[in-house]
Amino acid sequence: MASLTRSQRLLVASLTATLLPNYLNCNAFVPPSLSQLQRPSLLISFRVTSQIPTHLHVTNQSPDAPKTAEEDAALQWDLFTRHHAVDGEWWGSWNTYDYMGDVVDSTVAGVSLQPSGDYSSVAHSHRILSTSTQSDCNTCFSSSQFTTFPIATYDKSNLGRRHRCAAVGMVVGPSLLPKSGLMSTELSLRHGDGRVRVTFQHAPVWERGVEPGSCPPQGLKLFRAIVSKEKLRPRSTDNEIGDGATEGKIQGPPTAEEEQSSPPPPGNPRFFRPVPPFKWHAKWSGTSWTWGPQTGDRGWAIDEIEEADAWHGRPIGDTSGVWSLRLPGGLLIQCPRVVIAGVSGLCRLAWMPEDDGEVGTSTDGIRATLLRLEASVMALEPIISDDDEDMMVGFYPPSLGSLRCDILEKVGELDGASLDEREKRAEGFVWDEVTGSINNIDTAETIKPTAEGTVVQTTSSIDENLAQKIREDPRNALDL
Repeated sequence: MASLTRSQRLLVASLTATLLPNYLNCNAFVPPSLSQLQRPSLLISFRVTSQIPTHLHVTNQSPDAPKTAEEDAALQWDLFTRHHAVDGEWWGSWNTYDYMGDVVDSTVAGVSLQPSGDYSSVAHSHRILSTSTQSDCNTCFSSSQFTTFPIATYDKSNLGRRHRCAAVGMVVGPSLLPKSGLMSTELSLRHGDGRVRVTFQHAPVWERGVEPGSCPPQGLKLFRAIVSKEKLRPRSTDNEIGDGATEGKIQGPPTAEEEQSSPPPPGNPRFFRPVPPFKWHAKWSGTSWTWGPQTGDRGWAIDEIEEADAWHGRPIGDTSGVWSLRLPGGLLIQCPRVVIAGVSGLCRLAWMPEDDGEVGTSTDGIRATLLRLEASVMALEPIISDDDEDMMVGFYPPSLGSLRCDILEKVGELDGASLDEREKRAEGFVWDEVTGSINNIDTAETIKPTAEGTVVQTTSSIDENLAQKIREDPRNALDL
């Protein structure tokens, strides 16, 4: 598969959004037992009053919960303008993975969200690093050449068309890209001065033996995933639309050298650190924000994550139809391999930005953090003709079925679980359609946890002829 062209990257850019700069100050939820370094001075909405299991204690009737469309739009805009449109730019390396899990492209870029003086609108633009010359001599200057692209201007009336905020998470989409016809769904999680953003793009496909384009698409299969680990940097002096040059060294994306020389303070993520697979398996407690078109925003207290709900510990997903990657730095992404009509697909992002603090250091008492974001997407819902019930006239636009964001912290180890047992838990589970339960079984897709620093691709293997067809034309290589 060829690498992305600049025009293709611009299509991705049309769906890019930024997230909360500091979830501890947002109108959301916090874990019930934060340390003093992490505890906010005031919880201003969705107050959780007790620690009880996952599916209890609904706070939708809180005085601060939106009860009308106008109140909901005001809440979303308040979150966006107070936390997303930050003073700075989000710089990261946009790494593109194909269906096989291989990196096919990498672009250094920054995301800028600039609010107007009265915060009535926000200008969204991307700055793509074209060339960079770094000098080490005292009499020379370093310079970087940028290309700045305007993406969109948001206000309270149009933000909700594609964006949805929930605590420290945000989803953009699902929506169709205008030229390529791809369905794009973007998930983002924010922690301190860093964030992780992943964009899943699904392409139209047909069953084997059906000529592509001879009938409406029969499914949408994952075409590529774009992952970016970003850090908040000072806003560049040259932020005009178009091409521009900036003198001096740019900080750019986060690097391992930077983290080693200047370790991030507590409350900020470490992107370059080993995260063994068994670290995902622990006792996690915290809060959850859920949203649905009918139920609206709700708050939940999580005393302990139940085994069935601990999808972050099953890297290959719960069914064979899940595509996933486990990436260095405590990152797991999952999405449906194929989205079909009438079946919702779950796009998931889990991130462990911080580990337990070291005893006797300034981080003593800090607990490991786990952030999770889950979005349910629907697509290819047919539009039936009013005159003929057997005639389909088109598809409804893809829609967001639900959204859930969890803010969790480690409260202990699993009782009586050895390292070997915790590793076995990481091998994955599958859903038993007959018994309606989750079973741990040994399948061809089950993988052993690998050492950190290795990208694990967890889709099933295919033959070389099919792989060649995917590279030539993804529409011809997809089994539903």
